[in-house]
Amino acid sequence: MKEIYDNVSIACSKQTTRAYSTSFSLGIYCLDRRLRNPIYSIYGFVRFADEIVDSFHGYNKIELLTEFKEETWKAIDRKISINPILNSFQHVVHKYNINRDLIARFLQSMESDLTVNEHSKDSYNQYIYGSAEVVGLMCLSVFTENNTELYEQLKQPAMKLGAAFQKVNFLRDIKNDYNDLGRIYFPGIDFNSFTEEDKKQIELEIKQDFKEALIGIKKLPKSSKLGVYVAYIYYENLFTKIVDIPSASILMQRVRISNSKKMSLLFTSYLKHNLSLI
Repeated sequence: MKEIYDNVSIACSKQTTRAYSTSFSLGIYCLDRRLRNPIYSIYGFVRFADEIVDSFHGYNKIELLTEFKEETWKAIDRKISINPILNSFQHVVHKYNINRDLIARFLQSMESDLTVNEHSKDSYNQYIYGSAEVVGLMCLSVFTENNTELYEQLKQPAMKLGAAFQKVNFLRDIKNDYNDLGRIYFPGIDFNSFTEEDKKQIELEIKQDFKEALIGIKKLPKSSKLGVYVAYIYYENLFTKIVDIPSASILMQRVRISNSKKMSLLFTSYLKHNLSLI
């Protein structure tokens, strides 16, 4: 029965999420049960594409990403795929009417990682949109459950949340991106002379993204508010740790949040949610 295969597909997306991100896994667990599998499916899709360009060293990344892109569109058109990650993703695309342009822009940003090592302000903004903001919009399609009016109302904050997450990742992963992958995402920055002023300018941008994102989180339906807030609070805490680290040190280490701290933040977020403080 195809239902068995569909369940296996979702299980693959769920396992992918749990293997790669404790933070997002806990956030997804705090969503209403009916929303969890769709978000697992979106995460699995974007994670696999990202892994191709970031981790599959020694293989033909361009060929692999091209095949992944082709199989993505085939899965959506056929409404089935023998790739379980794409099979679960295509189901979400159809059920929640995810705009194909969002998917195309995401894949375009992934392709740029294979050829672009430095960004101008314009290409940086385009990359942020394609790699992160559109993912926020895909998730928002699920959270608003085909309520077009609510989707349009929360569209901008959802994009800001995706942008904030991505920029925090850039700061956290500077060492790996620069030394191992040869990439510089932030425009106009020379990491051979990365100053406190450079770091502060980036941090101000991220703080504004977080501020605008929180406004939208507070307007989300009850079914998704806690889960999104948990992810938000994890990243905000990670960002706070990064802010406290000198610019020279950020190039030498990868900042993390301990699992015990994550559980503490989860408990606090749960209390705030139940007391209607968010």
